[in-house]
Amino acid sequence: MTEFGIVAVFFVGLLGGVHCLGMCGSIVGMFAAQLPNKITRWPFHLAYNGGRLASYMVAGALVGAIGQAGLLLRDAVPVQHLLFALSSLMLIALGLYLAGIWSVVRRIERIGGALWRHLQPLTRGLLPVATPTRALLLGMLWGWLPCGLVYSVLVTALASGSAQSGALTMLAFGLGTLPNLLAIGLFWENARRWAQSPRVRLAAGLLVAGFGVYGLIKVGYTFYFYGWTGSCHVDA
Repeated sequence: MTEFGIVAVFFVGLLGGVHCLGMCGSIVGMFAAQLPNKITRWPFHLAYNGGRLASYMVAGALVGAIGQAGLLLRDAVPVQHLLFALSSLMLIALGLYLAGIWSVVRRIERIGGALWRHLQPLTRGLLPVATPTRALLLGMLWGWLPCGLVYSVLVTALASGSAQSGALTMLAFGLGTLPNLLAIGLFWENARRWAQSPRVRLAAGLLVAGFGVYGLIKVGYTFYFYGWTGSCHVDA
């Protein structure tokens, strides 16, 4: 995973705030409503988001390990070329969704529905959120909520080629989402107005799609100069 790849997924998380509001806004709002009155709320929000990031890293490590196993076949097929091309296409689709142009990402979110149906009942046992520990556990569960934004970056983690790189990819992405989720939790109304602005959505979506276009150009360039056997030269 190159420095550009880490920075790219961080900005994908940051720019994806317009999606986070629609996907997680009501959940974070409910979470905030469950907090005890007359307390300092920062520890609860930090614990919740810490649990969410931990789930992202676990998912990234799992798919990164799968990607590493797949790269064992790279002498036979251009596995890494295909994975990076797929991750770039996912980013383009995500960017168009954020910009309000194409809603295919909504269909992708249904993929995780089966897992979430098993995890969702566990969240009820953690409500009301009386302690930061409960907030942490709740965040770890809600980190598996079906999300097209997360799934798009998981493809990049899959292409990273190792469990460690996959976890690092998802950590960078999670840190990018952190300012948005904290803003939603602490300043709901202002965050809602900002993220619902058509200009903000269009700009954020086109920038995310731009990362995908750059990725496709890089894969094409690498393939042109190195051929099938040059997959090891493609870096996220």
